[in-house]
Amino acid sequence: MPNLIDIRRRIRSVKNTQQITKAMKMVAAAKLRRAQDHILATRPYALEIRKVIGNLASRGEELHHPLLEVRDEGKDLLIVVSGDKGLAGSFNANVLRRASELVDKSPETDLLLLGKKGADFYRRRDVSTRASYSSLFSGVTYEDAKKIADDIVQSFARREYRRVTVVYNQFKSMLAQELSEEQLLPIEPATDTAEVSATAYHFEPAPSSILGDLLPRYLTFQIYRVLLESQAAEHAARMSAMDSATKNASEMIDMLTLQYNRARQAAITTELIEVVSGANALDG
Repeated sequence: MPNLIDIRRRIRSVKNTQQITKAMKMVAAAKLRRAQDHILATRPYALEIRKVIGNLASRGEELHHPLLEVRDEGKDLLIVVSGDKGLAGSFNANVLRRASELVDKSPETDLLLLGKKGADFYRRRDVSTRASYSSLFSGVTYEDAKKIADDIVQSFARREYRRVTVVYNQFKSMLAQELSEEQLLPIEPATDTAEVSATAYHFEPAPSSILGDLLPRYLTFQIYRVLLESQAAEHAARMSAMDSATKNASEMIDMLTLQYNRARQAAITTELIEVVSGANALDG
C-alpha cells in the first residue's frame, strides 16, 4: 500500500491537471461560439451557390470550362483538413485514418495538407504531398482560402489532376461532428432533374467570361466553408474531450481520497494497537 505522502502528492497532481482541463474547456467553448456564428452565417450562401453551379454543370454539352471537364485519366488531389493542435479526442485521427484509406485505394494521389497535425503525420510517410499549410485555424480568413483555391484552379486547368476531393470534419452540433468527403472538382451536376429543367440561364456577356469569374470564386468559397466547418468541429471536439477529462479527474480524486482515508485509518489503528500493546506490557 502506498504511503500517505505519495497519495497526497498524486491527489494534488490530479487536481492541478483538472484545473488545466477545466480552463481548456472554457476557452474551447468561447471559441466555439464565435466559430459557430461564422459557419451558420456562411452555410446559406454556400448552399445556394452550390445549387446554381450544379445547375450550370448539368448543361455540360452547352457550357465549356476546365473546372467542369470530366476526365478519365490522371492523378487525384486529396485535400486533408486536420487541426493545428491536439487534445481534441478523435478529431484528427478520424480524418487521417480516412485519408490513409483513400490513398491506399488510389496510390496515384497527391495530398494537400491543411492543418499542422496532418502535415506532421505525413511528414514521416512516403506519400506525395503537393503543399502543406499550418496555423490556418488561429484565424480562418477568406484570403487564405483564395490562395489555396487559386493553386488548385491553376493545377486543375493545366490538367495535372482528374479529380479534387476534400476530407474534413463537418460541424453538426456541440456534441457531434461528422467525417465528410466531398468532390470539389470537377464540379458535379445537380441531381434534381426537375429543378434543372425548370431553370433557364441567359448569359450576358459570354458564358466563358462569366464562368471564368464565377467558378473560381465558387471553389474559393467552398474551401472557406470547409475551413470554417473544421474549425468549429475542432473546438466542439476539444470542449467535449476536456469535459470528459475533467469528469475523469473528479472520479480519480474521489478514488484517491478514499484510498488516502483508508490508509490513514489503517495507520491510526496500527499506532493505537502499538500503544495499547506497550501499555499492557508495562502493566504486566
